[in-house]
Amino acid sequence: MAQAAFWQDKAEANKVIAELKLNKSFIDGPSQIEKEASDIEELLEAVEAEDEGSLKEIRVDLKALKKRIDALEFKTLLKDDDDPRGAILSINAGAGGTESCDWAAMLSRMYSKWAQVKGFQIERIDFLPGEEAGIKNITSIVRGEYAYGYLKAEEGVHRLVRISPFDSNKRRHTSFASVDVIPQIDDSIQINVNPADLRIDTFRAGGCGGQHVNVTDSAVRITHVPSGIVVQCQNERSQHKNKSMAMKVLRARLYEHERKKKEKSIGERYEQKGDIAWGNQIRSYVLHPYQMVKDHRTDLETSGTTAVLDGDIDGFIEAYLKKAARG
Repeated sequence: MAQAAFWQDKAEANKVIAELKLNKSFIDGPSQIEKEASDIEELLEAVEAEDEGSLKEIRVDLKALKKRIDALEFKTLLKDDDDPRGAILSINAGAGGTESCDWAAMLSRMYSKWAQVKGFQIERIDFLPGEEAGIKNITSIVRGEYAYGYLKAEEGVHRLVRISPFDSNKRRHTSFASVDVIPQIDDSIQINVNPADLRIDTFRAGGCGGQHVNVTDSAVRITHVPSGIVVQCQNERSQHKNKSMAMKVLRARLYEHERKKKEKSIGERYEQKGDIAWGNQIRSYVLHPYQMVKDHRTDLETSGTTAVLDGDIDGFIEAYLKKAARG
């Protein structure tokens, strides 16, 4: 970074800075924890046993130190090259009609709340509302360090059991929605796309977004004919901006597609994912006749359904990543 020509290639310079920031977080973290632990140890030696006020403060410091140690240990689970990247998060309603559309909206809210606590930014790029309520599908970019590393644990089918607010007879319904997560790639990764392989369609944006969104054919849908991958963006009023964002998402999906092909697992991935319906869920959220959220991959469960739906999902993410790390 001290070299005079460092900023001549801005893309490469930003890549180096990001790598430096990532490495410093692993190096500085343990050093800071060690220093704080040493400070607490010195305080303990100086405090009298009957000084309950000082001991109470030390307990608070120890609790905070333990959280930082746990967070640092958790980061060591995120070893894949793509883990530090942002994420492209897609939620699709499955079997269950209006119920599943409402469930997809609930999941979208859950991840938004989770991202806020993490300090991540979410930008919605595509949205299709349900016919009566909720969301048929929504795609968002989640920007933040390790957003993909965390959210990759959420990919799969999510199942909800509850008394339906749309059923006048108050019967219990089961709903499904799928979550798909791919890494957001930057300009340092070259993905060559032949323009001749693309079919680009424009259409009038729909759904939420205000009256100004709908007055022109500003929404863009891009189909990559060889792979069959389709992406669309309708978040911006400008067709040019929507096309630019759609191309970024397409490049990310092609990158993920090629990565999975190299690992010879893309077919297995979609076989495991299966239909967005019964028997393929990774997690169940039961609100009636009892309260429980259970992850079927790790068997971790909690009765705190409200907290989970308000974004408290770190426990499930950590349990899954720990299991994946053990192989």
